[in-house]
Amino acid sequence: MDRVDRPVPRYPSLYQVNTRVWLTELSRQLGRPATLDDVSDAELDRLAAQGFDWVWLLSVWQTGPAGQRVSRSNAEWRREFEETLPDLREDDIAGSGFAITGYTVADQLGGDAALAGLRARLAERGMRLMLDFVPNHTGLDHPWVDEHPEYFVSGSEADLAAAPANYTRVKRAAGDLVLAHGRDPYFPGWPDTLQLDYSNPKTQEAMIAELTRIAGQCDGVRCDMAMLVLPDVFERTWGRRAPDFWPAATSRARDRVPGFCFMAEVYWDLEWTLQQQGFDYTYDKRLYDRLREGGARPVREHFHASLDFQARLARFLENHDEPRAAATFGDGAHQAAAVITFLSPSLRFFHQGQFEGRTHRISPHLCRGPEETVNERVAAFYGRLLTVLKRPALRDGDWKLLPCGVAWDGNPTWDNYVACGWRRGEERLVVAVNLSGVHSQCFVRLPFQDLEGRRWRLEDLLGSAVYLRDGNELQTWGLFLDEPPWKAQVFSFTRA
Repeated sequence: MDRVDRPVPRYPSLYQVNTRVWLTELSRQLGRPATLDDVSDAELDRLAAQGFDWVWLLSVWQTGPAGQRVSRSNAEWRREFEETLPDLREDDIAGSGFAITGYTVADQLGGDAALAGLRARLAERGMRLMLDFVPNHTGLDHPWVDEHPEYFVSGSEADLAAAPANYTRVKRAAGDLVLAHGRDPYFPGWPDTLQLDYSNPKTQEAMIAELTRIAGQCDGVRCDMAMLVLPDVFERTWGRRAPDFWPAATSRARDRVPGFCFMAEVYWDLEWTLQQQGFDYTYDKRLYDRLREGGARPVREHFHASLDFQARLARFLENHDEPRAAATFGDGAHQAAAVITFLSPSLRFFHQGQFEGRTHRISPHLCRGPEETVNERVAAFYGRLLTVLKRPALRDGDWKLLPCGVAWDGNPTWDNYVACGWRRGEERLVVAVNLSGVHSQCFVRLPFQDLEGRRWRLEDLLGSAVYLRDGNELQTWGLFLDEPPWKAQVFSFTRA
């Protein structure tokens, strides 16, 4: 099979895979340890058929025994692991995939050669590969501890005594050191990591060198907690001023690999800042939080942001950090939130297990997940949704937020709706969601200016309903909706 150099659409879809858990499941099926070479062509064909443009392999890089020991001995983490796996075994705790000791593919996954082979097979199917880049910290036993201790934030014995959660004593042949754990300014340090010092230009150069080397192994990177190395955030955390890192890092990676993609995990309303510093996509945690909190109006307000900004957001309902969507949202609310999230202008970010309705989040420290029965209702819904997402209008079309108006005087339920329109050529779609637990009515003002004088056939692509509507009424009044709680619809408009 030849490589398919398919252009990435304006609004692509990404599938995140927990690589170590994936291969553990495959090992059980094969009856022997599996590597990336053992991922079948049939599995990759399935992902391509579902419409994915990107596959993000979580936790492929080398980690060390020091991080694993911390993961196994940390009482708080272990309680979480036992909740996920009541039959927890020591071998299930591999250590955090973010406590990296080297940007080479872990031997047990098959090494760099196996990754290269899998990437080539993805490319044959028109899919691109995304991997992790962790800018803020390394694992405890990274080679730089011996070779370049100046790359890390150091501390004193007084710092260690005053903040033992944020510092650790590191034993070295050349003499012990007190070094800081990686952290963000609002929480204690991560005890399986060491904080890199971005106020040191040599640290930045070393990390750019790592990044440009990674760019030769994949098509893009998801950058963990990318905002932590911004100058203001770094100074607030460590009291040291650091020069900008991301503009030079993203530019030099793209000098080596034109078109190389950067996605940022980012919070604290710093999404626009990182987009301006070279990121193609930034997490949209704000929309996720508003959907969890409930209420259509804050969601509609969120969509008033400029389209240039929204098109570079990565929108999700779950990932390796967030709880499972099936456990977080009620059944109807889950489907409503999914339609709003994934049929908005953005990178559509899905997580392994989401389509099956899994309810147990798997920590990145674990290499095995619990066995769960597939929720057939959730699976059927996502099957329909993924089919809808293949439509050209939703991948490369023009989007518009649609106003929802009162159905009749004294009826406030119009405020429960979120609606938008998509168009590409003759293809027209209207997405409408009753984002509430009550039966609601509204008129949706349509974005199409040529409805008059014709009859129109409206088909709900997520269900089975088909309606015939008069174009004059649609143009004058809009589309009348009278729907039960959490009802989500995607109407195609064709001439009747």
